[in-house]
Amino acid sequence: MTVQASFEDGIGRLVLNHPPLNILTREVMAGVREKLSELGGLESLRALILMAEGKHFSAGADVGEHLAPEYKEMIPEFIETVKAIYDFPSPVIAAVRGRCLGGGFEVVQAADIVIAGEGAVFGQPEIMLGVSPPVACALLPELCPPGLAAELVLAGDTITAEEAARMGVVRRVVADGEVEEEAIALASRMARHSAAALRMTKRALRAGIEASVTSAMDKAGKIYVKDLMATEDANEGLQAFLEKRESVWKHR
Repeated sequence: MTVQASFEDGIGRLVLNHPPLNILTREVMAGVREKLSELGGLESLRALILMAEGKHFSAGADVGEHLAPEYKEMIPEFIETVKAIYDFPSPVIAAVRGRCLGGGFEVVQAADIVIAGEGAVFGQPEIMLGVSPPVACALLPELCPPGLAAELVLAGDTITAEEAARMGVVRRVVADGEVEEEAIALASRMARHSAAALRMTKRALRAGIEASVTSAMDKAGKIYVKDLMATEDANEGLQAFLEKRESVWKHR
């Protein structure tokens, strides 16, 4: 199974299990949505830990699925997947080790709290392929200063876990071998409290930004599907990546 879920003592675990890089294929994303639906229906669930098997959290979405005609279904499905994490009724803690790039980073941005290993690397490299990260365009400006969000998505550079913490995207940085332990400890502290109170408090925390973020994700997705993928550069960048060659941009 590419996505696994478990529940014990008030704590749920959703695990990406698609080694070695936990690429977010459409199949994996469907699995994430299915498991979130199952876990979200557990009235006694108090916190959810989002984690991944192997050395890396996720290197992002499947580049091949960004090409025509699949992107017309893949992008809306990806946004639906991130929304399912963002709208999950109980608190979501992301435990991140290794690479957390592209769609993987966008998934993490939907969590309530992110705990990262000191060796974790974050980034939105989509611009290097001539495309954009629709979810990050909506969520990052809410998580960190707009200028930092713009630098991440427009330059395509990677940042360390410590840099992500200074930006406000990551809550806590620990040793790589202690990431899951730290996430479980935090979830356990939450699990002492009323499941109903936790859910209502999360709703209250999100009340001020929920409508604007959801609308922004939808709009960014439509720009991607209707406008961006109509350009020659988007298709050139994706093909160049798959063919392992330098992109030749048409629009300079």
